[in-house]
Amino acid sequence: MPKLKTHKGTAKRFRVTKNGKVIKRTAGQNHFNSRENGKVGRNKKSDTVLSPTVNRIIQITLPN
Repeated sequence: MPKLKTHKGTAKRFRVTKNGKVIKRTAGQNHFNSRENGKVGRNKKSDTVLSPTVNRIIQITLPN
């Protein structure tokens, strides 16, 4: 059976930790951030751990 190819769009947006959790960056950080208050700005800078359902789908597209 041939090797599975990595889905490059998924590889750029998500990463898998040692324990198998999938992490993504929070969207909306590029511009128009001066209008946000401090609490929203701090929350945008943190990474997000995805739910187990989405986690399984992403791990299929990232075989390596």
